[in-house]
Amino acid sequence: MAKNGLRKVGFVGWRGMVGRVLLTRMEEEKDFALIEPHFFSTSAPGSKGPVVKNNQTNLKDAFSLAELKEMEMIVATQGGDYTKKIFSALRSSGWDGYWIDAASTLRLHEDACIVLDPINRKVIDEEVKNGCRNFIGGNCTVSVMLMGIGGLMNEGLVEWVSFMSYQAASGAGAKAMEELIQQMNYLANHFQGVNFDSLNADQEMEELFGRNDFPQKTIGQPLVNSLLPWIDTEVQKGQSREESKSFSEANKILNLASPVPIDGTCVRVPTLRCHSKGLTIKLKEKLSLEEIESLLLSSHPWLKIIPNNRKATLENLTPSAVSRTLNIHLGRLRKTNLGEEYLNAFVVGDQLLWGAAEPLRRALLILLGESERLIHERKE
Repeated sequence: MAKNGLRKVGFVGWRGMVGRVLLTRMEEEKDFALIEPHFFSTSAPGSKGPVVKNNQTNLKDAFSLAELKEMEMIVATQGGDYTKKIFSALRSSGWDGYWIDAASTLRLHEDACIVLDPINRKVIDEEVKNGCRNFIGGNCTVSVMLMGIGGLMNEGLVEWVSFMSYQAASGAGAKAMEELIQQMNYLANHFQGVNFDSLNADQEMEELFGRNDFPQKTIGQPLVNSLLPWIDTEVQKGQSREESKSFSEANKILNLASPVPIDGTCVRVPTLRCHSKGLTIKLKEKLSLEEIESLLLSSHPWLKIIPNNRKATLENLTPSAVSRTLNIHLGRLRKTNLGEEYLNAFVVGDQLLWGAAEPLRRALLILLGESERLIHERKE
């Protein structure tokens, strides 16, 4: 522990998109008063770091095991390649501090706990008690889904879940977000001042997409005016890696004795920041919608149930309605024609917050022993 009595916490990847959101949240909630922060760099060690608590220090070397070992906790948002390169070497060197990571590299390791404390706080507490030192943020669309239906899952009321996800460009990183905007600008510039022919506009766009200067190096395909029903690599049985995470990670997050089958299709859509998910849920019991809503709302205070009507849905069950907020909106709740036990639902949330940065921030506070602080936040 540092001389000032505060824990030394190292931050790696703080310049990236998730890292910047994390630091912003910590500044908003005055979390830096609880720690002695140290900032690391993979590219420019020795240069000036960010100003925190009216103090600016030089950046430490993110590849220096000696400097990393000085930290009691490390929060990594640098990405999977960094974790693969450093984590095992750091542990082998004898470091036994807490590793908090946004990357997927360690999520399914036996000695790692996936953190989403509004849904799995009991699991996290048990892992801490058992000496777990690795706390990993979950997949973005899985976390958003569980923030929506965790109340039913934790009560053991779900037999299976089928989903269609609609995932923002932010899930592919900042460069993908920039490229989507570039694609929008490319089309806007082309059609500006042109006598617009709505009947043939799609054909004209297709021709534009084929031009050498059309921006698609990062995403690999036109995303504007389109969607991409495949995210990440193929794993097995025609399933994408992104789709496989819904089953493996959701069940690990909840630590279910009997795994719940979860499967569906992950789709990249031309929104910037928020993920959405359409769900068909097979319940184990016949419950009224009132009972279902009560169970859902009991899970955490950020969940808002949107009435299943056209006006409320179009105004509130959209990415723009939740962007840059901690609110999780769940709507289109209804029993389906498949039977009384089949529930239709739609959930949307900011993937850079609950899908990435916020679970890491809250895991850090839990490990610092600041549970009362989190309880206070839930009451606000």
